Amino acid sequence: MYPFAFTKASDTREALNAGRRGGRYIAGGTTLVDLMRETVERPDSLVDISGLPLREVTVTERGGLRIGTLVTMSEAAAHAKVRALYPVVSEALELSASAQLRNMATIGGNIMQRTRCTYFRDVTADCNKREPGSGCAALHGHNRTHAILGTSDACVATHPSDAAVAFAALEARVHLLGPDGARQVSLADFLLRPGSTPQREQALSEGELITAVEIPALPRPLRSGYLKVRDRQSYEFALTSAAVALHVRGGVIREARVAAGGVGTVPWKLPAVEQHLVGERPSGALWAAAAAKAADGARPLQHNRFKAELLERTVERQLRVVGGTE
Repeated sequence: MYPFAFTKASDTREALNAGRRGGRYIAGGTTLVDLMRETVERPDSLVDISGLPLREVTVTERGGLRIGTLVTMSEAAAHAKVRALYPVVSEALELSASAQLRNMATIGGNIMQRTRCTYFRDVTADCNKREPGSGCAALHGHNRTHAILGTSDACVATHPSDAAVAFAALEARVHLLGPDGARQVSLADFLLRPGSTPQREQALSEGELITAVEIPALPRPLRSGYLKVRDRQSYEFALTSAAVALHVRGGVIREARVAAGGVGTVPWKLPAVEQHLVGERPSGALWAAAAAKAADGARPLQHNRFKAELLERTVERQLRVVGGTE
């Protein structure tokens, strides 16, 4: 590990000043410290923000939910309001990592975490995300776990967060605070597809700090849930996953929110699936027809062609579970 300066911020202003000078924010450190040990990340300065007052989960005036950036994954998953209003978030968090990591990792850090692509984490391999212009070893290497949606010629790495898939389905917004003040951005705009600049992963300005993730109020009753398909049942990243939320009234689906994980360079919203569901009555045939659109636009690689069909099956299964016909 290379030498670095370490500062513990006593308040938000101190944190922002240090961030503006190039300091990297750290809270639980469950991702950043690993990357520093592997010399993938070599920050000159770290700013510990774990003491900032950003640990609350609150119901918004309109009935949504705001989760502070420093709320741990375990705390968010167990929170009564999260479990009651948006079980898809609780389930996604509980299916993430290990209990020990969930006790340390924060909500803000979770959506900021970097890919688990083995070539990104191997400093001897070509990786445009780690070293722009060096190439992408995954394109013609072992790419079984890589993305089939949102890829580019520069990068095919998947986004690893489960919680971010649930947030994407629910169309959450990210609250940011920086030297120029506070602003909000949708999660869909906050997490960036690789394009020709895979090294830029979030729409953050210099020195900006995530303060909260806000889930908007959605019509009730709302049923939701998260399904994760992986090579083993614990401590493993998704091959595919599906976050589903359905508002059914009078026997008709009035609203549908669906997103997928494990298959995209960012958490992948599935608008074609959602549009096929709205206005229809729940049925096995409907779930199958809607799920058949889940892999639209996919660009499979040599070793991950199975993901397109697996994604369709994952989405169909979770539609059945949440829709009440499973």
